[in-house]
Amino acid sequence: MGYQEIRYDIDDRVATVTLNRPEKLNAWTVLMGQEVRHAVGEASRDPGVRVIVLTGAGRGFCAGADMGLLSGIVSGQVPETRESGPAPVDAGGSDSDNFHGSYAYFPRVGKPVIGALNGATAGLGLVVALYCDVRFASDAAVFTTAFSRRGLIAEHGISWMLPRLIGLPNALDLLLSGRRVDAAEALRLGLVTSVFPAAAFAAGVRGYARELADLVSPRSMRVMKRQLWDSQFQTLAEATAAANADMIESFGTEDFKEGIAHFVEKRAPKFTGR
Repeated sequence: MGYQEIRYDIDDRVATVTLNRPEKLNAWTVLMGQEVRHAVGEASRDPGVRVIVLTGAGRGFCAGADMGLLSGIVSGQVPETRESGPAPVDAGGSDSDNFHGSYAYFPRVGKPVIGALNGATAGLGLVVALYCDVRFASDAAVFTTAFSRRGLIAEHGISWMLPRLIGLPNALDLLLSGRRVDAAEALRLGLVTSVFPAAAFAAGVRGYARELADLVSPRSMRVMKRQLWDSQFQTLAEATAAANADMIESFGTEDFKEGIAHFVEKRAPKFTGR
């Protein structure tokens, strides 16, 4: 598929999806959403891909919904916002009905999705970032929910996601105020996992992605990711019972045998995901 508003690249088992409207700080459009969904679906089904990175071209990650789209809504031109496309699911992703929304589908992907937040991350751009499994920020990045300053509400499940990441009081602060948060505060709040200097950002994210691709069992990542997302809707007893069943199943896999063998033989692993 030829993409107009994103770039899609694969290198050393890492697929990178780049939002590519740099002149607009990668403001989100319906087409961009469709293309991201398609590319993530391609990566999720490609056996040669083990990790997916989502980032932005230029100075921003995503400055939110395109203002042309919002202006059209003000004029009464409510657009079709359903971002259809091939379901980005491979074996092992969460099958919860909670993750079937236009922006909430990353947990259904059985591979880690890394949000590489290189710059401005606002509004809908922040929503998309929150559904990534891990988030890294450049020290040049800034964050804002923005919704309250546009006369909007907490959209697309951010009222569910944000408190789980940074706690209810902090989520209330960021949503009610719409204030800007720099990378250092985002790290302190738990909004991102790590912050890299802008000059070393791409290399830092790449190093982490390669570590997952080269040293970790794809099957382990797939099952763990499903466990963690599914457990958001389980009791402790339910999560424990499911984990016990998964553990017994893992004992018979090729990746378990390889995990023991490469450790004993003191060599690099050769995981297959089986």
